[in-house]
Amino acid sequence: MIFLTFLVVLIGWIFSLCLHEFAHALVAYYGGDTTVKDKGYLTFNPLKYTHPVYSLLLPMLFLMMGGIGLPGGAVYIEKWRLRSRTWETAVSLAGPFANALLALTLGLILQFAPLSASGIWPGLAFLGLLQISAVVLNLIPLPPFDGFGAIEPYLAMDIRMKLAQAQGILSWVVILMLWRIPFVGDAFWGLVFFFVQILGVPIQLAGIGFDQFMFWR
Repeated sequence: MIFLTFLVVLIGWIFSLCLHEFAHALVAYYGGDTTVKDKGYLTFNPLKYTHPVYSLLLPMLFLMMGGIGLPGGAVYIEKWRLRSRTWETAVSLAGPFANALLALTLGLILQFAPLSASGIWPGLAFLGLLQISAVVLNLIPLPPFDGFGAIEPYLAMDIRMKLAQAQGILSWVVILMLWRIPFVGDAFWGLVFFFVQILGVPIQLAGIGFDQFMFWR
């Protein structure tokens, strides 16, 4: 069962990564950046979205440290081609919206799942929890997260430039705060579990999936 859960989560996570980045690219395409089609982003090919740090290192680190979902792909949008600031915001929010939609779909499916440690159900439940954690994490309004991309068009240029220069550091600051500052971690997981209940993902089943996926603990 451990291997099955690990496989379900791994394959599901790769699919969700592609879905997240495809959503960014699709909205950008309709918003005016048609180059995303030439770059191959309007596909579900994970190789098109791979970045050695953001696609591999950081997502695996987040999963191993506590089961937080971090969509780790990278699509390069030529923002100057987008027709308005509203489209820029829509492009940024499209990725988290795709994760939320997948979590909702899993929640609906899991309404018919048995509360059992067998089969694919624990893996699907944990995958649903990962999607919700990815949404909450990505909506943090700091670079390099999508929440910052949503508000960036409305900030003064000097503020945007300063925050963009610090985005590499800020991502690690957020990681450290989540694991080292109790009230930050509690607030984060409180939001995650709030939306887990709203979207219908069985918390107990997700816990079983977490234990099976994190078999090395």
